[in-house]
Amino acid sequence: MTKPVRVGLIGYGFMGRTHSNAYRQVSKFFDIEHTPVLQACCARSEDKIKDFADNWGWESYETDWRKLIERDDIDLIDITTPNNSHHDIAIAAAEAGKMVLCEKPLAMNVAEAVAMTEAIEKAGVANMVWFNYRRVPSITLAKQLVDEDRIGRPFHYRAQYLQDWTIAEDVPQGGATLWRLDAKVAGSGVTGDLLAHSIDSAIWLNGPITSVSAATETFIKERVHQETGEKTKVEIDDACMFLARFANGSMGTFESSRYARGRKNFNTFELNGEAGSVYFDLEDPQILQFFEYANPTTGKKVEDHLTGWRRIHVTNFEHPYMDKWWVPGCTIGYEHTFTNALADFFQGLDTGKPTQPDFRAALETQKVCDAVLQSAKEKQWVEIA
Repeated sequence: MTKPVRVGLIGYGFMGRTHSNAYRQVSKFFDIEHTPVLQACCARSEDKIKDFADNWGWESYETDWRKLIERDDIDLIDITTPNNSHHDIAIAAAEAGKMVLCEKPLAMNVAEAVAMTEAIEKAGVANMVWFNYRRVPSITLAKQLVDEDRIGRPFHYRAQYLQDWTIAEDVPQGGATLWRLDAKVAGSGVTGDLLAHSIDSAIWLNGPITSVSAATETFIKERVHQETGEKTKVEIDDACMFLARFANGSMGTFESSRYARGRKNFNTFELNGEAGSVYFDLEDPQILQFFEYANPTTGKKVEDHLTGWRRIHVTNFEHPYMDKWWVPGCTIGYEHTFTNALADFFQGLDTGKPTQPDFRAALETQKVCDAVLQSAKEKQWVEIA
């Protein structure tokens, strides 16, 4: 017997669509007891949210998120709004006893993230933060290889997240579509928007980051603000590079930019260890590259004539999540990562074992993001509290 979970979605933009698609698909592909009901969605513009509700099959809509949270027919609040609203919505939802899912980054800063985490844990409500790249099957397989000790003692972690969509000087900032360029709404630029993903993946694969040394750059200093029509100072970071030290003794390099001409969503990582290495590129997401140097069971070096990087096509039934989708050889895409994440969340409700990353885990990523920005400002190494 299924257990309905009545969902209230806040936001109708890019993430609102990806989440809506996941809610519609998850119970069709995954065997879960708790299944979502698209109860209500919410946004300030009545015309837009009504059209969104009609298109995606939401049963009703609201134009005030507070009224949505107050409704007795809502069990779960899903936050897909800009970053500056996460804090108030999450705390109100937790205090109302609702389950809470929240888009990344968790908050504008560590202070907000701490308050949100404390409210969630005090209320004891189920929660998750949508770091969806953990649910790319190739990245999940990389985690499996790490857990199987196929990488061994780690030495280096390096990550890049590159895009090119803000290079033109006539791109405005602010408003409903370009709020990511407005520091008052986004909190930061590529650090919170892109590197938050890289940092979450790094912590998941390679453990806690203990200190960072960073540099940031804003290439275009002023842009027209969409809401005022006036040129205002750009306060977000267009590019960020930082060095990192991990608790396990390994070293890391991270780079992110929205000024990498030709890169649309170039999200990569490589982990080098004593026994092997893994490499992933989101623009080729069905492939995980693996170099095996030593057998994890025997500890013996692989024969010389058999060493070399191998390209694993991650579509077989034995690969993470792939037994829920198509036949081997057929790939899945970006939207499926959200469905996989949602399935994990609902299976966590089924088993009583909470899924990750929750607010507490996302707080650790927020700490690193804040330390990166502090380091860039102070031009020195910063320890992670």
